[in-house]
Amino acid sequence: MKSKKQSKGNLHPKNKHQKGYNFTELCEAYSELKAFVIVNQYGTETIDFANPQAVKAINTALLFKDYRLTFWDFPDDNLCPPIPGRVDYIHYLADLLTASKITKNITVLDIGTGANCIYPLLGNAEYNWSFVGTDIDKKSLDRAEKIIKKNLLSDVITLKHQQDATQIFKGILTADDKFSATICNPPFYKSQEEAMQANARKLEGLGRIDVGRNFSGKQQELWCKGGEKAFIHTYLYESSLFKTNCFWYTTLVSKKENAESMIPSLKKLGATEIKTIPMHQGNKVSRFVAWTFLTKEEQVNFPEFEKL
Repeated sequence: MKSKKQSKGNLHPKNKHQKGYNFTELCEAYSELKAFVIVNQYGTETIDFANPQAVKAINTALLFKDYRLTFWDFPDDNLCPPIPGRVDYIHYLADLLTASKITKNITVLDIGTGANCIYPLLGNAEYNWSFVGTDIDKKSLDRAEKIIKKNLLSDVITLKHQQDATQIFKGILTADDKFSATICNPPFYKSQEEAMQANARKLEGLGRIDVGRNFSGKQQELWCKGGEKAFIHTYLYESSLFKTNCFWYTTLVSKKENAESMIPSLKKLGATEIKTIPMHQGNKVSRFVAWTFLTKEEQVNFPEFEKL
């Protein structure tokens, strides 16, 4: 049998998973993973990434082994995030904050935190950041709250329910709120049909023709009216209504053309600085866009504030 490590490649230098998976260690951290470990045609240990239960098990094992969690569970129909890619966003955001001399008492607003609460969990584990997570789905927030409490993180991660599904920052931010950054993984697709077609292509690439979804995910996690572009442009507009509440607004953007379309819109809205930060996971190229409305003087004087 070949090495027990399965390479991920091209991840952020601080990403714990850039050298791949050690299945012996992962199974020690989360014994339920053992049932899903297989040996591929090259004699290397792996899992069937087209099996949603296997995907959930390996990501749980990663959180237990590398991020000090002792509990992470949510319904199987909720989105199961791939930890290596999610933590890459956290590391690149940390680089951005450090470059802006934001290094103390960092508090991040996570838009659409979901039942898995993944960004707050990773951001706190890696950098001791505090978080406020928002979501339009009360049941997802209830699940996230259970994860937070079971891991004794209630002092550093709090949740807010966005009661209006058409809004993002309205109803969440108040005039006095100050955040170091926002973080967001927007719904990619325009409809369930589009999401299922994309998953079918993904499964075909994995050598499967199943009609199920290997990643799971509810409607608000995967698709919305107008898809990613419509969601992001609402995000941009609403961020301009709270120019001094946050140093860096950021969002993942799956499509390069959508990222490019943000630039003229942000300039019209008064953004003083815009950055597109690429991320690479194997052959996959992703990115997040960051912008601020603060002047240079406002950036220098942006308050250090106490943790939640």
